[in-house]
Amino acid sequence: MTTMTPERLSHLRALAGRFSTTEAAISEAAALRAMLSLPRELVHVISDVHGEDAKLRHVINNASGSIRRLVDRVIGDRLSSDERQRLLTVIYYPREAINAFSREIVASGQRHEWVFRTLSSLFDVIRYLRKQHRREHFERLLPRHHRELFIELGTEERPEYVREMLAELARFDRDWGAIRAAARLVRNLASDELLVIGDLGDRGPRMDRVIETLMRQPKCNLLWGNHDMLWLGAHLGHEPTLLTTLRFSLRYRRLSQLEEGYGVIMAPIERLAREVYGDDPAERFMPKGEGFRDALTVARMQKAITIMQFKAEGRMFERRPEWNLSHRRLLHKVRFEGGRAIDVELDGKTHAMLDGHLPTIDPRDPYAYSSEEQACIDRMRESFTRSMKLRQHMEWMVRRGGMWTTRDEALFFHACVPVDANGEPATMRVDGKDLSGRNLMDALGSVVRRSMRKRWSGLDDDGDWIWYLWGGPRSPLFGKDKIATFETTFLADKDTHKERKDAYFELINNADFVRKIGGLFGMGDDVLIVNGHVPVKVEKGEQPLKKGGNAITIDGAFSEAYGDRGYTLILRPQGIDLAEHAAFEGVNKVLDAGADIVPKVTPIRQYSTPLTIGQSAGGVRIRRTIDDLEALVGAFQEGLIEESEHGHETGGATAIRG
Repeated sequence: MTTMTPERLSHLRALAGRFSTTEAAISEAAALRAMLSLPRELVHVISDVHGEDAKLRHVINNASGSIRRLVDRVIGDRLSSDERQRLLTVIYYPREAINAFSREIVASGQRHEWVFRTLSSLFDVIRYLRKQHRREHFERLLPRHHRELFIELGTEERPEYVREMLAELARFDRDWGAIRAAARLVRNLASDELLVIGDLGDRGPRMDRVIETLMRQPKCNLLWGNHDMLWLGAHLGHEPTLLTTLRFSLRYRRLSQLEEGYGVIMAPIERLAREVYGDDPAERFMPKGEGFRDALTVARMQKAITIMQFKAEGRMFERRPEWNLSHRRLLHKVRFEGGRAIDVELDGKTHAMLDGHLPTIDPRDPYAYSSEEQACIDRMRESFTRSMKLRQHMEWMVRRGGMWTTRDEALFFHACVPVDANGEPATMRVDGKDLSGRNLMDALGSVVRRSMRKRWSGLDDDGDWIWYLWGGPRSPLFGKDKIATFETTFLADKDTHKERKDAYFELINNADFVRKIGGLFGMGDDVLIVNGHVPVKVEKGEQPLKKGGNAITIDGAFSEAYGDRGYTLILRPQGIDLAEHAAFEGVNKVLDAGADIVPKVTPIRQYSTPLTIGQSAGGVRIRRTIDDLEALVGAFQEGLIEESEHGHETGGATAIRG
């Protein structure tokens, strides 16, 4: 046997904690070797959810239309069209479907037969999916209380045995639960991973429910978007991000996610609006959508928060001169006469102010909070930072998230790699180092995680970086020269409203540029870059697949506020597909009329033969593990590591020699 280095032996000792006998190590190596021949994992990619919890749930539940096609393929004509539609409804929404259909089923006297037939149909689909997975993975997904029933349904050997089990379950109303569990198993097997590439909240109704839905998925990973940074900063008590989060929720009348979802109170803002803006028409701040509060009250609340946001940002820009954002400090450039704002100087030009009633701005110290504003922000900060549910959601988001990732030839990030006009990666100084490209993303990702760890000891200037990721010109999550909230609110000149995109967004139409960016992340010439962030404006002739054919944008206006459409990407063994979605009519329409989002699917890449796990990046990792297991077997045989006397397959004490 080849002499082992101390480092190699130390690694094998750790592995022996999981596989403590020769037989256990050989058995695992054999299973992994066979796993290399299985189809490559199916990855379901979604971007820019923006709080649309109901639509997200449906797109996940129908796997971007994959489950409908699967049921048609497996079940075929064995069920009528109506029966297949009801089966799909049960798969998508088992709890709601059973609540809707159970009385009718019981009244017909066919309860036992309906449950048995439905489970049998579900397991026709499950058996088809089961062939694509390792047994260990399949059994890990089996619900504990229905494990024996499901194994019997899977074998099809003893139908009467199954009927007897179901009859006993029905005595205690647990047969419906078996259907719910089987439907969930179909969904969990149909997609191996859900990858969300940013912007979970804002604009849509319930970011809290979006995160709860994602947390329930068996394997979900995230990339952070710039809107996610707002919620993280709000949780940390960083004032500019907290106030921006509030402004979005007020602008789109999405206060339920704050009040019901996270227990964040609105009373301090209502008091500020009532006491300071009580007679203000707030015409420039009228909210979008509908809500329980009257529109004028919400408009005044939004105006109060917006002015506070400009003040907090102005102070931040002053303390961060290295960002070169002093030109975005605008309040001291506003000219007042007789207590009213008259005009503002912007880029050497004077513009009339469309709203002159700014009672909390003191021209002598325009970035200071008034006493009423200070009382409001103190109470709002306490409410955000003390929300346990928001803390849990942000911890999960940071733990499961990152700035970029890869899946075989696909490179994912939320928005862009900031570049100059010539396509060279733009440099930014982070933690004392000038960084660009992948190095910049990695450094900013570390700052995000570091900020989360610091919340226990108090947030320092790292909180400002969270804001920069939201709206800084060289943020890889943003990629524009500014956020023009001040201009769109107060100025009539449309030219001032323009937010100029980073050169990246035009250059990704060039295949050579895309390959160059891919190279920064260790990708080959076959790279496909996938980003979200910028909605594809189909009505203006834009297409998600860029002209060079190796970059794609999958922000297709998923949010109702943007158009209620959207794209998802499906990485399958056979290739990479783009699914274009329509509006979602709601769960009740699914139950009552069989409504579904049946996406238009466009192949982006097709492989000559379906890829196996062995041909994927996952296969490389599996082969390394096989090598380690075979080396562990050698160490056991040579007596370098002593096998556990208990012979457990995982865990157990491991004695080391030498």
